Amino acid sequence: MSEDARVRPEPEGALDGLRILDFTTLLPGPFATMNLADMGAEVLRVATTTRRDLLDTLPPLIADERCSAAAAQLGRGKRSVLLNLRAPAAASVVKRLLSVYDIVIEQFRPGVMEKLGLGYAALSAVNPRLIYCSLTGYGHGNFMSERAGHDINYLSLSGVAGYSGRRAEGPSLNGIQIADVAAGSCNAMVAILAAVIRRLRSGKGQFLDISMTDGAMAFHAMWGAACLYTGESPAREATLLNGGTLYDYYETKDGRHISFGGLEPKFWEAFCRVLGHAEWIPLTVDAGPAVKAEARRIFRSRDLAEWLDAFREADACIEPVLTPGEALESRLARERGMAAEIPAGGGRALRQPGSPYKFSETPVRFRHAGRPPSPEETRTVLAECGFTEAEIDHLFAADALR
Repeated sequence: MSEDARVRPEPEGALDGLRILDFTTLLPGPFATMNLADMGAEVLRVATTTRRDLLDTLPPLIADERCSAAAAQLGRGKRSVLLNLRAPAAASVVKRLLSVYDIVIEQFRPGVMEKLGLGYAALSAVNPRLIYCSLTGYGHGNFMSERAGHDINYLSLSGVAGYSGRRAEGPSLNGIQIADVAAGSCNAMVAILAAVIRRLRSGKGQFLDISMTDGAMAFHAMWGAACLYTGESPAREATLLNGGTLYDYYETKDGRHISFGGLEPKFWEAFCRVLGHAEWIPLTVDAGPAVKAEARRIFRSRDLAEWLDAFREADACIEPVLTPGEALESRLARERGMAAEIPAGGGRALRQPGSPYKFSETPVRFRHAGRPPSPEETRTVLAECGFTEAEIDHLFAADALR
């Protein structure tokens, strides 16, 4: 058998054939396109040395890769092209790229891409099949469209922070960016893939207006409809799931925390028996402040490890509150492939959070870790898209490629 015959072909990805031009920075857009790249899409990141992505400098830095650990993750599987969008020739370069990349995602404030000659109207005139996703804080066409914002602002205006946190202290920050990622990245992915399905039927592209604040408002899956019906908003520590019942976090003797999520009667019964309060069983998880105060006192009497041993055989929806490091090194993470080895430069591998998407026929693949854009890769990409060497040299000389 020849050497070539023994080479195994690269597995097919679920999104093979999709080609995405990515104008996003920071977190929401890059997280979306990272996931799309993991699933097989070809993502070309439009980068520039004139406007550095803050994510590139977020500690810790990977010296050999010349970028941050976060950028090495969020740039995973993508290629890059250097393009100074303010240069007169930039728009013409993008329009030529649309013959290969027919999905665009951008994350500027509304109106910025239009000023650069790269709005939906201008680009769809070149390629009517273009799917153009604009990911913004507040959406297009309203009085807040051009206002600056970040995750904390979107959660504030969406009402999510209004009944999150503790009654005495007020709203609390989250360890992750819920509006950015869940309401921004994930909704952008869903909208893009829905538009692709529609394009398969009609042959037409469309404009996608994805607002992170809209997405966070839509997360009021249970209490939003109730609020609109009654006119009354839920308060902090007042509902089934925000601390108003025993469904909550509890501090242990060693300063760690444990979570109890047992809403159903069988879980509540197991919880009560382990705590030594079988007399609580006729009650429910909504047993009242006196019972909750006693549960807090009991949990503070033992270390976390002792409580995990006590609940080991109990079916009670009890789990430890892990640090991110503990979670990503856990047995569950290993068995689910959530701590992945990503190929990097020099034959090395970087460990990164893996993909949550599991396919039986088209598994995700991690082609390479994110890397800084380079003139060499820019030349390669543009040549593949039909630019001649002379044209590329002219664009570099004109300061369009930097």
